[in-house]
Amino acid sequence: MLGTLPAERPAMPESPADPPLTRNRETAPKSGPERRRAGRPPAAILDLAGITTAALRLVSRNGYAGLTMAALARSLNVAPSALYNHVASKRDVLLLVEDHLTALVDVTAFAAEPWESAVRKWAWSYRAVFAEHTPLIPVIAVLPVTDAPQTLAMYETVSAGFRAAGFPEERIVSAIVALESFIFGSAFDVTAPADIFDSGTMAESTPSFTGAVRSLAAQGYENPADVAFSLGLEALIAGFGALRQ
Repeated sequence: MLGTLPAERPAMPESPADPPLTRNRETAPKSGPERRRAGRPPAAILDLAGITTAALRLVSRNGYAGLTMAALARSLNVAPSALYNHVASKRDVLLLVEDHLTALVDVTAFAAEPWESAVRKWAWSYRAVFAEHTPLIPVIAVLPVTDAPQTLAMYETVSAGFRAAGFPEERIVSAIVALESFIFGSAFDVTAPADIFDSGTMAESTPSFTGAVRSLAAQGYENPADVAFSLGLEALIAGFGALRQ
């Protein structure tokens, strides 16, 4: 990461012993930055947090295709070899990103609140995090969680909450995946244009759909995507609740 440039040093006054206009190239002080002393720098140039932040910026700006090891090294102003000292591959970078984002998801309610409330708070938090990083969803949604401690910690907490609520163990993972599928899809919906359901010139030939769209608009919701997410989430919570023993 680029740091703050040091303040420019004030010019030193000429010594009286040096007569003006008599210095030659051999005696004149060299211009340019001062050479770093030999040995290791006082602090690491790279760390995993900085790599993760740079990767998130690249994906947000250029999409998943824009995240390459070469591009990541350039954004960090280091040689690719320096980057490979910390991460072995692009998959390792994606694991860092996945773990960083998953750590932002709030799962605390599973330890203190009823199952329905805990799932509701987890799902809304999950959606909010990934709505800010939709270019990563197609990648992270199918990325194995192996060696991703924060991601595994989230799944452990959620799974324990499901088990404590009386879910059959063989249904827990499927229920979580179903909820995640809904959450990821809704995260995309958050960024959809307001006129996504405008029938345009085909309004007369689609009267049922067009009427439903107009009826929803008439309710004056500030964010219809939130309304749809709430409706779907409550249906999933009620349906999964029936599986509890």
